[in-house]
Amino acid sequence: MATKLMMTNRVSGLLAPSFAAMDRSKGQNFWRQCQRRYTFQPIYRTSGVLLAIELLTAVFHPSSPDTRLSPEDYFNAISIRARLDVVLEQLKMVKQWHQIFVHHSVLVSINIDGQALMAMQDDIEAKRLIDAMPYIRFELLEHVDTSSDTPFARIAEADRLWLDDFGSGLANFTSFLSWRYEYIKVARDLFIVLQESEVGNQLFFTLITLMDRYSKGVIVEGVETSQEWAMVQRSDAAAAQGYYLSRPTSFDRLQALPMLFCG
Repeated sequence: MATKLMMTNRVSGLLAPSFAAMDRSKGQNFWRQCQRRYTFQPIYRTSGVLLAIELLTAVFHPSSPDTRLSPEDYFNAISIRARLDVVLEQLKMVKQWHQIFVHHSVLVSINIDGQALMAMQDDIEAKRLIDAMPYIRFELLEHVDTSSDTPFARIAEADRLWLDDFGSGLANFTSFLSWRYEYIKVARDLFIVLQESEVGNQLFFTLITLMDRYSKGVIVEGVETSQEWAMVQRSDAAAAQGYYLSRPTSFDRLQALPMLFCG
């Protein structure tokens, strides 16, 4: 019995790496089969004037099209080349509405990671599209090395970068002190925490003023009530985004998007 058990354990140990590889392969196939839908959410200046829209990606598997999957998990699972292909798909889709963005001077932000951004520098099609779309901006979530002696500092889109989700744990003070992003977006998680006390409220106003000095402006994410909107308007923030201003909307309703939020 002991010999059989020992042999079984040995065989299991030998097969374990193969089973793990099979699981990884199944996982990769699952994510490769996933499809995407796009919506947008407007970003309004504190004056109420439309500043930009953010392109949002909804991910689903064909076997369950009504079940939304995590975009973060999806992009982490696919290759850099596949991520870049998604960006190309997004650029081509946005270009269909080119005249609206140009006529109304509205910016369009697209989320991208540092690896895909660097890979984009060698993609001729991406460069052609971006050059023809001066309103395109790229939101970077994680902090990448932006020192002046790195290739990142010399990318063609350097003046189009926004820092996304400041306060989420990935983006920190070093992120905007080492690089002048066009806009800095404050994560809702941080916004909520700072509203919980009088000290937090004061810190919010101080933080917004500080970040404003190191960028063209600050955008507060996740504004969901009139009170939060009023708080943002009292600060030095340039703009805000959130359900109080507008929920994510399909692109077929872009032409009906209000150019002025009158809340």
